[in-house]
Amino acid sequence: MPAIQRSEFALALNQVCSERGVNPEVVLETIRAAILAAYKKDYGGQDLELMSVEINADTGEAKIFKEKKDVTPPGFGRIAAQTAKQVILQRIREAEKAAVIADYSVRVGTLVNGMILRFDGPNIRVDIGKTEGLMPPQDQVQAERYRINQRLVFYIEGVRETHRGQEVIVSRAHSGLVEGLFRREVPEVASGAVEVKTIAREAGNRTKISVFSSQSGVDPVGSCVGQKGVRVQAVINELNNEKIDIIQWNEDPVKYISSALSPAKDIDVQIISEKKQIALALVPDDQLSLAIGKEGQNARLAVKLTGWKIKIKGKNEWNEGDKEQVMKELGEETGEAKKETKKTEKTTEKTPTSPPVRRIRGASKKTKAKKEKA
Repeated sequence: MPAIQRSEFALALNQVCSERGVNPEVVLETIRAAILAAYKKDYGGQDLELMSVEINADTGEAKIFKEKKDVTPPGFGRIAAQTAKQVILQRIREAEKAAVIADYSVRVGTLVNGMILRFDGPNIRVDIGKTEGLMPPQDQVQAERYRINQRLVFYIEGVRETHRGQEVIVSRAHSGLVEGLFRREVPEVASGAVEVKTIAREAGNRTKISVFSSQSGVDPVGSCVGQKGVRVQAVINELNNEKIDIIQWNEDPVKYISSALSPAKDIDVQIISEKKQIALALVPDDQLSLAIGKEGQNARLAVKLTGWKIKIKGKNEWNEGDKEQVMKELGEETGEAKKETKKTEKTTEKTPTSPPVRRIRGASKKTKAKKEKA
């Protein structure tokens, strides 16, 4: 290689590695591969498996050996320089991307500030620092209107293999975004004094989040709301005014379900099947619309939050005569219905089965003729 390249080689190598976070040995290996590729192009027909390349890491001087014999052609460094350069740059870009992907793989489940770069079909490309993030349609919030150069907070959902190789997937619709924002705005959540138990979210519209604290003197709901609602409002602002209900988690399903159906109040919760997690919620008539919510959203989110199947009924419209029908709707029979079913099954077992019907065929013509002769 030319003398000027040799004198600057070590400096350039260190600069590339430090700026791009690449191991120097990885770069040297790409150079060796590039030199062999250039040699094959100009001096093909030889068994490259028997050949090796030695590079002086200080000067950049390269020599080719075949079975320990120096076979470096005169002036080969100059001839191969351009071919090697392209391969080296490509390999360095690949190594750089691999290093970046490895870095973001560790950060999966965290938040990142980003800026929308462009629209790539239904996908959105986001500048998240060292690389671009990809936000697919399912991770976009339909109620949000995205624009170029818009700065937002994103949730790093994972690293996924695409037709362009591995890419960092970011999301605005993931429930982890809500948890991450509370972790950022509420010191008690960040320290672990308040634990986020479950989140039920319909992105862009409404979220229910249940919180819990085992530390005495810590109010989990109050901590998340903040003085005059300043903490929860900061989260709401980041989510473009998405409504948020903060509920205290309770191991008692009656209390938990009742809280999950807020803002409705004075709810009488009856457990129908603890094993199958089925419950009946009797709500005052003036609170019924709040419990169900617009297009059933409040009830739907309560089901997602608690994991229980909930049947909501108005207290005034409810009477014990309706219980059987409600039980059937919820997939659970009452005790009386079960007894009746078992009684029917036993009766069916005792009832003798009818004997098989024997089909009697008419006599054949030959039989009739024999009888007439007799």
